Amino acid sequence: MFTELSDPNKAPASDEGTPVSVKIRERIVAAQQRFHANDNISGFIEPGELEQLLDEVESKMQGVLDSMVINTKDDHNTRNTARRVAKMYLTEVFKGRYVPQPEVTAFPNAEHLNELMIVGPITVRSACSHHLCPVIGKVWIGVLPNKNTNVIGLSKYARLVDWVLGRPQIQEEAIVQLADLIMKKTQPDGLAVVLEASHFCMSWRGVREMDSKMLNSVMRGEFLTNPNLRREFLSLIPQRAGN
Repeated sequence: MFTELSDPNKAPASDEGTPVSVKIRERIVAAQQRFHANDNISGFIEPGELEQLLDEVESKMQGVLDSMVINTKDDHNTRNTARRVAKMYLTEVFKGRYVPQPEVTAFPNAEHLNELMIVGPITVRSACSHHLCPVIGKVWIGVLPNKNTNVIGLSKYARLVDWVLGRPQIQEEAIVQLADLIMKKTQPDGLAVVLEASHFCMSWRGVREMDSKMLNSVMRGEFLTNPNLRREFLSLIPQRAGN
């Protein structure tokens, strides 16, 4: 029995026909990086592949509809639902997974501002990782700058919130991701983030509790060690939505 030796001059086999999701996954694994639901994987997506991924997700979403015995061929309401859902996931509600971090222009703290600044409420639109049900709420951000702090525009906080929360998330993890990102971008003496949200996995299914909300906070730096500063921040937050 003879073993056929590979020809070093022979071109490698084409990967044509390999699903684009497999190619992206292989790059991530080769780089020994995570690709959890709330991770950003944009660095592993090559130009044109997001459009291919959209086609792939559409095909698999059509399979889901077929398995649920929905006649999308004859039902005018669901005829293009697979495409709409695929586009919604990849380019809207989970966009934060597939696009790079938005550009955030930072300016030096020329006036050496060192007083508490609060931004919010900023609308949160996300989905839970467990059931992919909507998570809708508000977030407030408190920053205590120092002379070396990078000053970013108010709209940039909203862009960062949208980027981090625009993924399947667990609220407890999302607020930490957001705090880490803002700390890295601004380098303040203190940072406080409060997030309040309604979870449709509780109101739409399961116990179907309509009025329950989750409220949590992350305190960093001076907000963690200075109770007076923490109280000032919490007292200055306007009445939370729905109260």
